[in-house]
Amino acid sequence: MSKTYAVIENNTVVNVVLWDGESEWSPDNGVAIPAADGVGIGWLYADGTFTAPDIPEQVKSHDELVAEAEAEKRARIDAATSRIVVWQTKLLMGRKLTDGESASLNAWMDYIDAVTAIDTSTAPDISWPELPI
Repeated sequence: MSKTYAVIENNTVVNVVLWDGESEWSPDNGVAIPAADGVGIGWLYADGTFTAPDIPEQVKSHDELVAEAEAEKRARIDAATSRIVVWQTKLLMGRKLTDGESASLNAWMDYIDAVTAIDTSTAPDISWPELPI
């Protein structure tokens, strides 16, 4: 039965192969060491231990950050709009709101106004307004 072996050169995995460990084969360079699942090219090997390489933080472009901010803005406005739909429907039907409903509607409308005013071109430096209570 074949097992996964890591080909090691200069303490770094340069290849991963399936090998039965018995048939005639050896890497052109380096040595083959049995490896656990998940070990891959670029991993480090020292003192019998495999270590995953550091994954560099992916830096997003300004356009990507602005697009994310635009999506966040739209999601916030959509969520706030869904919160006020019942109150708006009551008003459209000529019904009166309670004092509490009126205060909540005004707070959510202020929130929508604040979110709408956000300039997403300043992403990622955006301070989103707090949600109304």
